[in-house]
Amino acid sequence: MTLLDDPAPTWSSWDELERDALVCTKCALAAGRTQVVFGVGDQDADLVFVGEGPGAEEDRQGVPFVGRSGSLLTRLIEGIGMTRDDVYICNVVKCRPPGNRDPLPGEITSCRPYLEAQLELAEPTVIVTLGNFATKLLLDTKEGITRLRGREFPARSGTAVLLPTLHPAAVLRGGGPTLAQARADFVLVKRALTRARS
Repeated sequence: MTLLDDPAPTWSSWDELERDALVCTKCALAAGRTQVVFGVGDQDADLVFVGEGPGAEEDRQGVPFVGRSGSLLTRLIEGIGMTRDDVYICNVVKCRPPGNRDPLPGEITSCRPYLEAQLELAEPTVIVTLGNFATKLLLDTKEGITRLRGREFPARSGTAVLLPTLHPAAVLRGGGPTLAQARADFVLVKRALTRARS
Protein backbone atom coordinates (compact mmCIF):
# COMPACT_ATOMS: atom_id res chain seq x y z
CA MET A 1 0.00 0.00 0.00
CA THR A 2 1.37 3.44 -0.88
CA LEU A 3 0.85 6.85 0.64
CA LEU A 4 -1.78 7.94 -1.88
CA ASP A 5 -3.53 4.57 -2.01
CA ASP A 6 -4.49 4.52 1.68
CA PRO A 7 -8.12 3.39 2.07
CA ALA A 8 -8.71 6.18 4.62
CA PRO A 9 -11.63 8.59 4.05
CA THR A 10 -12.13 9.64 0.46
CA TRP A 11 -13.49 12.90 -0.83
CA SER A 12 -14.92 13.37 -4.30
CA SER A 13 -14.33 17.13 -4.53
CA TRP A 14 -12.19 19.94 -3.18
CA ASP A 15 -15.27 21.55 -1.60
CA GLU A 16 -16.13 18.38 0.30
CA LEU A 17 -12.54 17.92 1.45
CA GLU A 18 -12.12 21.51 2.60
CA ARG A 19 -15.49 21.52 4.38
CA ASP A 20 -14.43 18.49 6.46
CA ALA A 21 -10.94 19.85 7.13
CA LEU A 22 -12.26 23.20 8.36
CA VAL A 23 -14.23 21.55 11.18
CA CYS A 24 -11.71 18.83 12.04
CA THR A 25 -11.14 18.05 15.73
CA LYS A 26 -9.14 14.82 15.34
CA CYS A 27 -6.14 16.05 17.35
CA ALA A 28 -5.32 18.50 20.14
CA LEU A 29 -4.17 21.20 17.70
CA ALA A 30 -7.83 21.99 16.97
CA ALA A 31 -8.28 23.43 20.46
CA GLY A 32 -5.60 26.10 20.03
CA ARG A 33 -6.14 27.21 16.45
CA THR A 34 -7.66 30.46 15.27
CA GLN A 35 -8.60 28.72 12.04
CA VAL A 36 -7.64 25.79 9.84
CA VAL A 37 -5.02 26.66 7.22
CA PHE A 38 -6.21 24.40 4.41
CA GLY A 39 -4.23 25.51 1.37
CA VAL A 40 -4.05 28.19 -1.31
CA GLY A 41 -3.55 28.55 -5.03
CA ASP A 42 -4.49 26.71 -8.19
CA GLN A 43 -6.10 23.40 -7.24
CA ASP A 44 -5.28 22.04 -10.71
CA ALA A 45 -1.65 23.18 -10.60
CA ASP A 46 1.15 21.09 -12.07
CA LEU A 47 3.32 22.21 -9.13
CA VAL A 48 2.38 21.64 -5.47
CA PHE A 49 4.40 22.78 -2.45
CA VAL A 50 4.02 20.96 0.87
CA GLY A 51 5.31 22.63 4.03
CA GLU A 52 5.28 21.61 7.68
CA GLY A 53 2.51 23.55 9.39
CA PRO A 54 1.10 27.03 9.88
CA GLY A 55 2.82 29.64 12.01
CA ALA A 56 1.23 32.49 13.95
CA GLU A 57 0.55 34.72 10.93
CA GLU A 58 -0.77 31.82 8.87
CA ASP A 59 -3.10 30.87 11.73
CA ARG A 60 -4.34 34.46 11.87
CA GLN A 61 -4.92 34.83 8.11
CA GLY A 62 -5.86 31.23 7.24
CA VAL A 63 -3.32 31.14 4.39
CA PRO A 64 -0.06 29.12 4.29
CA PHE A 65 3.29 30.88 3.94
CA VAL A 66 2.35 34.53 4.42
CA GLY A 67 5.10 35.77 6.77
CA ARG A 68 8.81 36.20 6.05
CA SER A 69 9.04 32.57 4.95
CA GLY A 70 6.11 33.13 2.63
CA SER A 71 7.76 36.19 1.08
CA LEU A 72 10.87 34.15 0.37
CA LEU A 73 8.84 31.27 -1.08
CA THR A 74 7.03 33.76 -3.33
CA ARG A 75 10.36 35.15 -4.57
CA LEU A 76 11.69 31.65 -5.27
CA ILE A 77 8.52 30.79 -7.21
CA GLU A 78 8.81 34.03 -9.19
CA GLY A 79 12.46 33.17 -9.86
CA ILE A 80 11.31 30.24 -12.02
CA GLY A 81 8.84 32.38 -13.95
CA MET A 82 5.69 31.55 -12.00
CA THR A 83 3.46 33.19 -9.39
CA ARG A 84 1.74 31.88 -6.28
CA ASP A 85 -1.49 31.81 -8.30
CA ASP A 86 0.14 29.25 -10.65
CA VAL A 87 0.90 26.74 -7.90
CA TYR A 88 -0.85 25.08 -4.95
CA ILE A 89 0.58 25.44 -1.44
CA CYS A 90 -0.41 23.40 1.61
CA ASN A 91 1.08 21.89 4.77
CA VAL A 92 1.43 18.51 6.46
CA VAL A 93 -0.67 19.74 9.41
CA LYS A 94 -3.46 22.25 8.90
CA CYS A 95 -3.51 23.77 12.41
CA ARG A 96 -0.73 25.71 14.14
CA PRO A 97 1.31 23.77 16.69
CA PRO A 98 1.62 25.85 19.91
CA GLY A 99 4.66 28.10 19.91
CA ASN A 100 5.48 26.91 16.40
CA ARG A 101 6.85 23.66 17.81
CA ASP A 102 7.35 20.66 15.52
CA PRO A 103 4.19 18.65 14.77
CA LEU A 104 3.87 15.50 16.86
CA PRO A 105 3.52 12.08 15.20
CA GLY A 106 -0.15 11.75 16.22
CA GLU A 107 -0.94 15.19 14.80
CA ILE A 108 0.71 14.28 11.50
CA THR A 109 -1.23 10.99 11.40
CA SER A 110 -4.53 12.81 12.06
CA CYS A 111 -3.93 15.31 9.27
CA ARG A 112 -2.39 12.91 6.78
CA PRO A 113 -5.65 11.95 5.01
CA TYR A 114 -6.29 15.62 4.17
CA LEU A 115 -2.84 16.03 2.61
CA GLU A 116 -3.16 12.77 0.70
CA ALA A 117 -6.53 13.87 -0.65
CA GLN A 118 -5.15 17.27 -1.66
CA LEU A 119 -2.39 15.59 -3.67
CA GLU A 120 -4.80 13.10 -5.16
CA LEU A 121 -7.28 15.78 -6.25
CA ALA A 122 -4.59 18.15 -7.57
CA GLU A 123 -2.79 15.45 -9.58
CA PRO A 124 0.42 17.53 -9.84
CA THR A 125 3.33 16.55 -12.03
CA VAL A 126 5.86 17.99 -9.55
CA ILE A 127 5.64 18.00 -5.73
CA VAL A 128 8.13 20.10 -3.77
CA THR A 129 8.52 19.26 -0.09
CA LEU A 130 9.68 22.18 2.05
CA GLY A 131 11.80 20.90 4.93
CA ASN A 132 12.11 17.72 6.96
CA PHE A 133 8.56 16.91 7.96
CA ALA A 134 6.98 16.99 4.52
CA THR A 135 9.97 15.23 2.98
CA LYS A 136 10.10 12.43 5.54
CA LEU A 137 6.34 11.88 5.33
CA LEU A 138 6.01 11.85 1.55
CA LEU A 139 9.17 9.83 0.95
CA ASP A 140 8.54 7.54 3.95
CA THR A 141 12.12 7.99 5.11
CA LYS A 142 14.06 8.92 8.22
CA GLU A 143 16.79 10.59 6.16
CA GLY A 144 17.13 14.34 6.68
CA ILE A 145 16.53 17.16 4.22
CA THR A 146 20.19 18.11 3.93
CA ARG A 147 20.97 14.70 2.41
CA LEU A 148 17.85 14.56 0.24
CA ARG A 149 17.60 18.09 -1.16
CA GLY A 150 18.76 18.69 -4.70
CA ARG A 151 17.61 15.25 -5.84
CA GLU A 152 14.53 14.02 -7.66
CA PHE A 153 12.42 11.08 -6.49
CA PRO A 154 9.39 9.32 -7.93
CA ALA A 155 6.30 10.37 -5.99
CA ARG A 156 4.12 7.58 -4.68
CA SER A 157 1.25 8.78 -6.83
CA GLY A 158 2.97 7.10 -9.76
CA THR A 159 3.33 9.86 -12.33
CA ALA A 160 4.58 12.85 -10.32
CA VAL A 161 8.14 13.55 -9.27
CA LEU A 162 9.06 14.80 -5.80
CA LEU A 163 11.85 17.29 -5.14
CA PRO A 164 12.81 18.03 -1.52
CA THR A 165 14.20 21.44 -0.67
CA LEU A 166 14.96 23.42 2.46
CA HIS A 167 12.12 25.07 4.34
CA PRO A 168 12.11 28.82 3.69
CA ALA A 169 12.48 29.47 7.44
CA ALA A 170 15.72 27.43 7.41
CA VAL A 171 16.90 29.40 4.38
CA LEU A 172 16.27 32.67 6.22
CA ARG A 173 18.24 31.41 9.24
CA GLY A 174 21.08 30.08 7.08
CA GLY A 175 21.68 33.16 4.96
CA GLY A 176 23.53 33.26 1.65
CA PRO A 177 24.75 29.66 1.33
CA THR A 178 21.32 28.16 2.05
CA LEU A 179 19.64 30.66 -0.26
CA ALA A 180 22.00 29.52 -3.03
CA GLN A 181 21.01 25.91 -2.33
CA ALA A 182 17.30 26.77 -2.45
CA ARG A 183 17.72 28.64 -5.73
CA ALA A 184 19.59 25.66 -7.20
CA ASP A 185 16.76 23.36 -6.08
CA PHE A 186 14.21 25.60 -7.78
CA VAL A 187 16.18 25.35 -11.04
CA LEU A 188 15.64 21.58 -10.76
CA VAL A 189 11.94 22.19 -10.13
CA LYS A 190 11.69 24.28 -13.30
CA ARG A 191 13.49 21.58 -15.30
CA ALA A 192 11.18 18.89 -13.95
CA LEU A 193 8.11 20.94 -14.87
CA THR A 194 9.46 21.60 -18.38
CA ARG A 195 10.18 17.92 -18.87
CA ALA A 196 6.73 16.89 -17.63
CA ARG A 197 5.01 19.36 -19.96
CA SER A 198 6.95 18.36 -23.10
